Amino acid sequence: MDVLFIHNNFPGQFVHTSRALAQRPGVRVFAVGGPTARSRPGVSLAAYATPASPPRAGHPLAERFVADVTRGELAAAAMQRLKREAGCDPAVVIGHSGWGETLFASDLFPNARHLVYSEFFYNFRGADVGFDPEFPDVGLRSALPVRTKNAAMLTSLAAADVAVSPTEWQKRQHPDFLWEKIRVIHDGVDTVAASPKPSARFSVPGTNLTLRPRDEVITFVNRQLEPYRGYHVFMRALPAILARRPQAQVVIVGGDGVSYGRRAPEGKTWKDIFLGEVRDRLDLSRVHFVGNIPKPEFIAMLQVSSCHVYLTYPFVLSWSLIEAMAAECLIVASGTPPVREVIEDGVTGRLFDFFDVAGLSERVIETLADREQFAQLGRAARVVAVENYDLARVCLPRQVALIDDLAAGTTVNGPLQAAQSSVA
Repeated sequence: MDVLFIHNNFPGQFVHTSRALAQRPGVRVFAVGGPTARSRPGVSLAAYATPASPPRAGHPLAERFVADVTRGELAAAAMQRLKREAGCDPAVVIGHSGWGETLFASDLFPNARHLVYSEFFYNFRGADVGFDPEFPDVGLRSALPVRTKNAAMLTSLAAADVAVSPTEWQKRQHPDFLWEKIRVIHDGVDTVAASPKPSARFSVPGTNLTLRPRDEVITFVNRQLEPYRGYHVFMRALPAILARRPQAQVVIVGGDGVSYGRRAPEGKTWKDIFLGEVRDRLDLSRVHFVGNIPKPEFIAMLQVSSCHVYLTYPFVLSWSLIEAMAAECLIVASGTPPVREVIEDGVTGRLFDFFDVAGLSERVIETLADREQFAQLGRAARVVAVENYDLARVCLPRQVALIDDLAAGTTVNGPLQAAQSSVA
């Protein structure tokens, strides 16, 4: 049996699924990806190059769709290459719909079953856009590009046999007529690696400081330090926290760029802008910006954390929150909808209003002042992580079972109809 994965940054979310299938006797695993895709053992990768002069849209609102169609066309050419050179004839095609690469997969492989990973459907109201009054939307000028941003994704979803979203909230950002097609299966985290370790040590990069679980350590993690993940709110809360907790050390993980939201003003970074707001009120010898760190160091940091702070707009939920839960961190988090799906206030963590800087400060101070009292929250959080989000025992088996069902021509909604024709 052949299986084809499509992901702009392969392996991305498919790292574990592709590995599991590649280890099966009689299964050939192929992948198509963009310039940043990386080959994996047992996977035949066909990567496409971005054209030096990509096509230009005839209308500003069509720019995203033209970019998605361009990537879709390039991915289709890579798929044809796999067909021609390796005889790739997939029973199942699994693709991330976010960049357009899945647009033409069902035309090239009409007899395959198609699974789309639909991570996030954009909405002008009720989610990330316009959520933060500090960065307001601009009415129709914001609404129109949000609507057109979904065009390629909707086309891929229409052609797919089934789709997957990692959380119920992310599923329900899609139009309700698609809900029946979408399964909720989280990507999964390694709850064995991310687990409590009393002997853990975290050496702060660039210093002689080594932190241990007995120390008072506040941790905060973003892929990039930006407003979408509440970096500005966290920084504004720090002066009060550090004034009341003179022994606390703060470890901040994240890059200087932008992953999701708008860019900082020209020549600046959000990191520096919001650090600049509070710099004069901070003891910077206790605030450690460590950039993006390797996974073992990241896990060690969680294992020495006394209080892990997590914020997000109503947007994609970060893996790092589930990993912090698995490590039994005492979590103080924004009470936004994706967070409420995994954290119950007063049971598995402590929630606050995203914009309540004083509320965040008080919850962190209280948590640090009485870690023993709140320890049961960390233990309960780990139970939730292990029972619902464990990679090896829960999520990966569900992912593979869905692929097996597709290969057999069935899903939970019953038999799938056979395709008829093919594109050369």
